[in-house]
Amino acid sequence: MPTSSTRRDFLVGAVGLPCLTAAAAALPQQPAEEAPLFDLSLAQWSNHRALQGGLTNLDWISSVRAKYDVSAVEFVNSFFKDKAHDWAYLGEMKLRALDGGVRMLLIMCDGEGSLAAEDEAERRAAIDNHRKWVVAASYLGCHSIRVNAAGSGDEAEMQKRAADSLVQLADYGAPYDVNVIVENHGGRSSNGAWLAGVMRLADHPRVGTLPDFGNFHLGGDEWYDRYEGVREMMPWAKAVSAKSHDFDEQGNEVHTDYRRMLKIVVEAGYRGFLGIEYEGDQLGEDEGILATRDLLRRVREELA
Repeated sequence: MPTSSTRRDFLVGAVGLPCLTAAAAALPQQPAEEAPLFDLSLAQWSNHRALQGGLTNLDWISSVRAKYDVSAVEFVNSFFKDKAHDWAYLGEMKLRALDGGVRMLLIMCDGEGSLAAEDEAERRAAIDNHRKWVVAASYLGCHSIRVNAAGSGDEAEMQKRAADSLVQLADYGAPYDVNVIVENHGGRSSNGAWLAGVMRLADHPRVGTLPDFGNFHLGGDEWYDRYEGVREMMPWAKAVSAKSHDFDEQGNEVHTDYRRMLKIVVEAGYRGFLGIEYEGDQLGEDEGILATRDLLRRVREELA
């Protein structure tokens, strides 16, 4: 286990790194193993009941690798909402991730306003509210923040407002090397065709999507076809959320055909992380996370 000073020096930078790199290059090279079709991360919302019940964000980071054997995490800002400018706290998050052996991939941002709001002042405020999370994500080494394309009014005008807000945030995020990605997360954003239209209007290399397998509820009894929705969003995907709720006796998710869905993801050329996001209540959070992980691993082997 590295000492505290060693860990902190690692974050600042090691002067001997070029020498170590050169030495490593001189060693005999082992045959490279074939990379998996995708790797697995854990979305923090999977543990929302534990986090709302007393588990801290820092302790969650420390526990993920040992408990679930996944190599990366995806945060939800509500579990450290007042820490976006707290560099000591964010630094401790980096140390916990280093010690725990996990990468930090993205921050899912909620409660910061509607990026497609009809009221211009409200939309401007929402854009400004998200900027701090761009900076925090960059400091943590995350590749993206996830935002919501919420709003109201005319469908086409709402698309234009959403696209404009996303481009403004993406331009802000470019010097920080942070993307701005949108999830199907209720309302019009759960319509895959509508969200794809936002992407085409934005037409920005740092604007993308986070397709979620389950968030296609349009309101009332109306649902958008989840397979078509994911297919429509995949050309811009920079992350993917493998949402799960319930499982049958064979370990298959009963609402989503994972084999069909993962084939859509893989055939789109996506090779990033798939985020485990268990949201059910029939299993405990730990059991649901492991059931989702095992199903993803099993289907990954089948597709390979």
